[in-house]
Amino acid sequence: MWSFPKIFLILVLMKSCYAAPAASSERVETDPRLIAGYTEGDMILSKDRNGLINEAVHWPNGIVYYRFNNDIDQKDRNMILQAFRTIESISCVAFQEANCDQLCYLNITSDGLGCFADVGYQHSVQRLNLMKFDCYTPGIIIHELLHSLGFYHQQSTWNRDEYIRINFENIKEGMESNFDKYNKNEVSNFGEGYDYGSIMHYRSTGFSKNDKPTIVPLIAGYENLIGTRQELSMADIRKLNAMYKCHEKV
Repeated sequence: MWSFPKIFLILVLMKSCYAAPAASSERVETDPRLIAGYTEGDMILSKDRNGLINEAVHWPNGIVYYRFNNDIDQKDRNMILQAFRTIESISCVAFQEANCDQLCYLNITSDGLGCFADVGYQHSVQRLNLMKFDCYTPGIIIHELLHSLGFYHQQSTWNRDEYIRINFENIKEGMESNFDKYNKNEVSNFGEGYDYGSIMHYRSTGFSKNDKPTIVPLIAGYENLIGTRQELSMADIRKLNAMYKCHEKV
């Protein structure tokens, strides 16, 4: 039988051998739109896409067919349905539940890490994932739905350097490509100016390694606005209507 002092000594030695690793000082990303590991955090891109301008990636006739996975409960379904109604109320885009014969639809899931979506119409079954709890705010749901409709992030537009500065020194190593910008042949602002208040804008500390800004507006006063909006801006609404030619359907 071991004595108490010997047992105590063994426990002390074990603790010294299995000491907890030192805590990392690098900032931990908490935005659920940035943790899934896709392009710019939450965008699944196909290799043959040109982007917003290409009408082949717009949903035919502005009708988005969808199905809910069984992992989404009624409360969360109601929040998504409300986001559908919001988009329908300001555009000609319509959401319809897919029947058994529908081959191309938006498969809405809640079983992956983070909030993410395929960008634009895929001509097949495509995914939009909303992680339980973290993704269920009006702003995040609408943000991901706009990706599905064909929107990229505002800060990736071709003329962004006239309006924001990217602080690459504050970006986590290996995440720099998330701040690439697209050219005029890939994306369009549909006649709208740069929109700091867009629901599609990153937060100022997106992919930051040290909690310092990675995006700095070049016009003072917008530092705390970007990336916080829970509603579509007026420019978002006008761009969506231009993309889907809603004015021609009135």
